[in-house]
Amino acid sequence: MASVVDRVDAGREAVGRHAWGEAYELLAGADRERTLSPADLEVLSEAAYWSGRLDESLAARERAYRLYRSAEDAVRAATVALWLGLDYLGKGDYPLFNGWVANAERLLADESDSPAHALLELVHGVNGLFAGRLAEALAQLERAHELAARFGDADVQTLARVGQGRALLQSGELDRGLKLLDEASATALGGALSPLPSCTVYCITITTCRDVGDIDRARRWTDAAHRWCEDRDLGGFSGACRVHRSEILRLGGNWDGAEREARTACGDLAGYDLFTRAAGFYEIGEIRRRRGDFAAAEEAYRDARDLGHDSQPGLALLRLAQGRLAEAVSGLRRALADEAHGPLERGRILPAQVEVSLAADDVDTARAALAELEQIADAFRVEGKRTPLFQGNLQLGHGQLALEERDWDEAERQLRRAVSTWTAVGAPYETARARLLLGAAYGHAGDRDGAREQYEAAKATFERLGAFLDAQLALEPLGHAETRRTFLFTDIVDSTKLLGALGDAKWSKLLDRHDAIVRDAVERHGGEVIKHTGDGFFAAFQTPRQGVEAAIAAQRALDDEVMSVRIGVHSGDALERGDDYAGRGVNVAARIGALAGSGEILASSETMAEADIPCALSEPRTSELKGFDEPVELVSVDWR
Repeated sequence: MASVVDRVDAGREAVGRHAWGEAYELLAGADRERTLSPADLEVLSEAAYWSGRLDESLAARERAYRLYRSAEDAVRAATVALWLGLDYLGKGDYPLFNGWVANAERLLADESDSPAHALLELVHGVNGLFAGRLAEALAQLERAHELAARFGDADVQTLARVGQGRALLQSGELDRGLKLLDEASATALGGALSPLPSCTVYCITITTCRDVGDIDRARRWTDAAHRWCEDRDLGGFSGACRVHRSEILRLGGNWDGAEREARTACGDLAGYDLFTRAAGFYEIGEIRRRRGDFAAAEEAYRDARDLGHDSQPGLALLRLAQGRLAEAVSGLRRALADEAHGPLERGRILPAQVEVSLAADDVDTARAALAELEQIADAFRVEGKRTPLFQGNLQLGHGQLALEERDWDEAERQLRRAVSTWTAVGAPYETARARLLLGAAYGHAGDRDGAREQYEAAKATFERLGAFLDAQLALEPLGHAETRRTFLFTDIVDSTKLLGALGDAKWSKLLDRHDAIVRDAVERHGGEVIKHTGDGFFAAFQTPRQGVEAAIAAQRALDDEVMSVRIGVHSGDALERGDDYAGRGVNVAARIGALAGSGEILASSETMAEADIPCALSEPRTSELKGFDEPVELVSVDWR
């Protein structure tokens, strides 16, 4: 059996190869036989950290601190205390952060300048940056950079540089700030830093580029950081890179990949980085909302909120899609009244304020939101130009306002620009939304061919992405023959959690069973599956009775499965175009399906009256649906 010394040497060598699990087993085994030196405990802490054992990492680092204190090595003890403080800051534990920093300050008070003093200035600067004290933070980060450079501490020097870049950008000095961010990230990419500082540099760079709307720069650094983390098998912390990658993939239209990255990140980051994990849940909410899976989106927004992430503007846009306009308005009003939100945070919320205000016929508030967004976009220019994210949102917002004011020429001008901007960014969903509105502008101006071209392009994009409700909006103006049908929408509840719990292989088999059961129920009752909608189906029937009976049969057949399905049913007029349907009847049915709960069949009261089926119904309730002036009366069917 290898000696303790041999295992410690082998553990250090494994750390050098980024074989974190192997390093942890070697060092932890040696530590069980004989207490490691404080320096070796620091190495054990690193191995535990990157192999997903955060509690053990913190415990090893705390033991190293105590041993350094016993040896009266104040500088090393203070260094360990400061890194512990940063660990707890990432976890959102401010009392422990403050306590460890105070310990370090006391230890260093009578010591001459050292690398630990550079780290102390860095920690103060980072804390000031979080608190919004930008001028103070810049001064502290500059001192940290100077001290680190004097002592040759590349980790602290580069972290100070990226912190300065973030502070400058938040102060409106984008060109200077981006230059420092690029410099710091290139240093990390070159392998000059330890793993944790490298990941931190990437995260700050990517988050900042995204916040100011420089999407191309964010995309490039995201790809570089992802490759870097994957090459080094950086366990949980690579989850932070995954969250940023999820945002870029979602914007680029790869929603499956985006949700997969965000879901993995939320698991990886449990116990590591509270703030980034919260951002991961918010991303899942954004993806599910666009897909029309409203219940799953709301759950993800709630998880994000519980971890301290603002659920706006996503939750307000969800409420708008659900037809709950008053809640959308009040949610955005509260978010914009929060004095903690700086201009970049407000710039993220204001485009939703435009859309929700126009839906509420509040043109003045929409115009004021656009005016503020213009100011923010001009304050955060890169190389003298507005960043694409700000520019695209402004063009879309001005186009929406012009449509509301019936200024068709201005609407066309702004929306053509929005299509061009979002196309250049490589954001298909945003491009399709702009095309949908541009089609309306063309139609009002009498250009039917131009309108049809935009609607068809938007519909094709929405369908490819899985944005089914948006696809229905694009399809409606293209319809020809109107007919009356009963429409049924199904959707698996909490599909994201099921996939995470079961794994890809078991989930695929479960999905196949679900598809076979629902399709069989539809076809046995005379219905036609119009299309697969990701985790569910859209089907049409000649009569209400057929639709309701199919829904009941499907729920009964699925009752023994681990999954739960929601179903919405509604009879109404629709436009028949080839093998598809569009129009009011389809849109009402889709929104009823989105409102249904787990294991529920939710139907409009008029549909159940026409179906004339002897089954128990809940007390009627009314619900406002997005895009419809009159509320719809709904009942739940007791299919059991």
